[in-house]
Amino acid sequence: MASIGTKGTPLHVSRPLTPGIIAPLPTFFLPDSEDLDLQALEVHVVYLARAGVRPLLAGTMGEGIHLAPGERTRIIHAARKALDAAGFLDVPVIAGAGGGSTRETIALCEEVAAAGADAAIVITPGYFAGVLANHRPALKEFFADVANRSPVPVIVYNYPGASAGIDLDSDLIVELAATCPNLSGVKLTCGSVGKLTRIAAAVANPTFDEAHPRKNPSAPFLVLGGLADTITSSAFVHGHGAITGLANIAPHALVKLFELSEAATKDTSRLPEAQQLQGIIARGDFTVGKASISGTKFLTDRLYGYGGLPRRPLPPIGREDAERLWDHPHVEELIKIERELSGKPLH
Repeated sequence: MASIGTKGTPLHVSRPLTPGIIAPLPTFFLPDSEDLDLQALEVHVVYLARAGVRPLLAGTMGEGIHLAPGERTRIIHAARKALDAAGFLDVPVIAGAGGGSTRETIALCEEVAAAGADAAIVITPGYFAGVLANHRPALKEFFADVANRSPVPVIVYNYPGASAGIDLDSDLIVELAATCPNLSGVKLTCGSVGKLTRIAAAVANPTFDEAHPRKNPSAPFLVLGGLADTITSSAFVHGHGAITGLANIAPHALVKLFELSEAATKDTSRLPEAQQLQGIIARGDFTVGKASISGTKFLTDRLYGYGGLPRRPLPPIGREDAERLWDHPHVEELIKIERELSGKPLH
């Protein structure tokens, strides 16, 4: 567990951040009040951990932008308590800490660290994108200031769709990785395979770790895709896995794909099996992704018995759209392989 300072803030990470599959968990809400449904969260985080998937809380999928003061802390406490009670004491918790200003973002990093998160993930603030998008020094200074003052390692979250189109390029991300020792990775939800390849190549260079050691050796700089459709290709260019919402729906399939892909880099006879599974997962990711948060919650409800609705004003998925999603061949194929891998009966 993390060492605790006099004010309750973790001083360092002892739960290692390692390559693999991370799920940005939905935040579940009670149907009438929209209050937190912590019981559903606790069940889900343990289910994913048993499949080999680690949690990211209060991110985009977790509707972090919709959380009231104090709710982020309650979510982290609940997840950590559930993981520890189930014997997953070494599973790290990552929490969203993106704010509108540098000051707010640092405060959120301090908040999630005090609540027990092992790392924070921070998105580029997008409200003033008209200024920031073309102001490279300001973007660099933002992440440097946050990383330097965060009590826990920080993952850069590059998601143009949620930051008013701001898209960090590979040169800037590599520069940040080299100059900010408390940065522990990047999540690329920009969909650029080329960008992932360039960053991973830089980080994988044997001289990188020697020249740019991390502040915490347990938190190396991980290059993570933000979608599930490049896990196999990522493995062959020294990527480290993915943070993907599809892991809420098919955790066993995604962990299997990551393991197969890693094995294939050493034994190419495993590659055809990885490619076949990657095709199933890529098709499923494409279809489920279009249904966004409400679609993911519908599927977890249908599969596991909990999910519910997003917080307003985010609309729920329509009944007809939900049934079309459930009956879609890509989703059927994905759920079939997931049930086979998890040992659950087909129905």
